[in-house]
Amino acid sequence: MANLSLQGIRKSFGSVDVLHNIDIELDDGGFLVLLGPSGCGKSTLLSIIAGLEPASGGDIVIGGRRMNDVYPKDRNIAMVFQSYALYPTMSVGRNIGFGLEMRGVGQAERNAAIDKAASLLQVKHLLDRKPGQLSGGQRQRVAMGRAIVRNPELFLFDEPLSNLDAQLRVEMRTEIKRLHNTLGTTIVYVTHDQVEAMTLGTLVAVMKDGVIQQLADPRTIYDRPANMFVAGFIGSPSMNFIEATIALENGRATIRLCDGQVLDILVADAEKTGFDGQSVIVGIRPEALTSGSVPGATLKGRVDVVEPTGPDTMVIVDVGGKKLTARLGARESPTLGEQISLSVDLAGIGLFDPATGQRWQFPK
Repeated sequence: MANLSLQGIRKSFGSVDVLHNIDIELDDGGFLVLLGPSGCGKSTLLSIIAGLEPASGGDIVIGGRRMNDVYPKDRNIAMVFQSYALYPTMSVGRNIGFGLEMRGVGQAERNAAIDKAASLLQVKHLLDRKPGQLSGGQRQRVAMGRAIVRNPELFLFDEPLSNLDAQLRVEMRTEIKRLHNTLGTTIVYVTHDQVEAMTLGTLVAVMKDGVIQQLADPRTIYDRPANMFVAGFIGSPSMNFIEATIALENGRATIRLCDGQVLDILVADAEKTGFDGQSVIVGIRPEALTSGSVPGATLKGRVDVVEPTGPDTMVIVDVGGKKLTARLGARESPTLGEQISLSVDLAGIGLFDPATGQRWQFPK
């Protein structure tokens, strides 16, 4: 395996800039997820790493070697595509080993590599079948096996699970995680699915309009999003946002919501910060809202929608004309139109600048 370094990567198609100065350092054995909505540039960046698309600027370094002018076949990488890209007339075994065959690897060595990959991916009993006789999940395992036998320095996955149904996506996500843990592979993985990003990645790059909005481990991305885009994109249901102002009362900072409700935020020497009357956007995760009332940390509203999901009950509450989603317990079932109190986990809220959308904090 090898580390990956992307240094100031830019990409333009004519006058249209699609990637802007991308800088990423991925350690040997790391799992980088490029996450973002369609059109954010994540697949273009993957193609540049693979050598399928030239960069307009910057350097791609794999294992300490600059790859800008190296042909894709000489980069010692392997790609797993969304469409599987299997040869329909070849058996599973030959599909897995075809790359080795083209490189002139002997039959005995090929068979050993095929057998090892097939055992790892639990498709050994399928080696004599054709791709048309396989399920979607089995085909994706074969595509992964074809990548594994090459023993590359870097694995590239381009939305490999998007063609699978929900249950198969969960199963294959587990397979990819297990593969990474077993082989210690260095992986770059493209997806628009934030659940895949959070469960698979050791490092997540959240992208929008060709710019990395935040680059961090999944826990940091979730707990301390850099801006409102990241906060809203990560999490399901997404974060609630409420317009508010900061008010200083008796040396204590509070958040005063648009309908006059107040949340306490304790800040030492708050009266010295000069932020009395400062407008902010308050971000609250649905799981930070629970039934009950706590002094200084309670919101009151009217139940608008109740959505039982099995393990949770999603409740949409009208708080001063703003619809907030709360993730309540599975056995909680408030009545439509009921006035309820929601306790707010103040440690889990985020404050954002209304003008820039960036995460906002009191000065130390």
